[in-house]
Amino acid sequence: MTYTYEQLKQKNLTELREIAKGMTAEGVQGYSQMNKDHLLPALCHALGIDMHEHHTVAGIDKAGIKTKIRMLKQQRDMALAEHDKKALRDVRRQIHHLNRQIRAHLM
Repeated sequence: MTYTYEQLKQKNLTELREIAKGMTAEGVQGYSQMNKDHLLPALCHALGIDMHEHHTVAGIDKAGIKTKIRMLKQQRDMALAEHDKKALRDVRRQIHHLNRQIRAHLM
């Protein structure tokens, strides 16, 4: 059975040990001696589960905005290298505007 990080996090230590019992991965060896704080990351690593919790922000596409910011940062670096002050100012303003959008929706 495949699990998500949230499903594993909600299980108690006994249930996590039962899952680890059937595994042969190195990280979960000694599972009977581990507490939940150590066993949970070991299980996630062994099962290939992303432990990062994804937060949802209502009303905006946060991942899309962050992608745009990364692209703009590359443009900013190019403008810095070329000493183009006008392009640099424009790109920095766009980055600032996108960051403000994200922060406004988080509150």
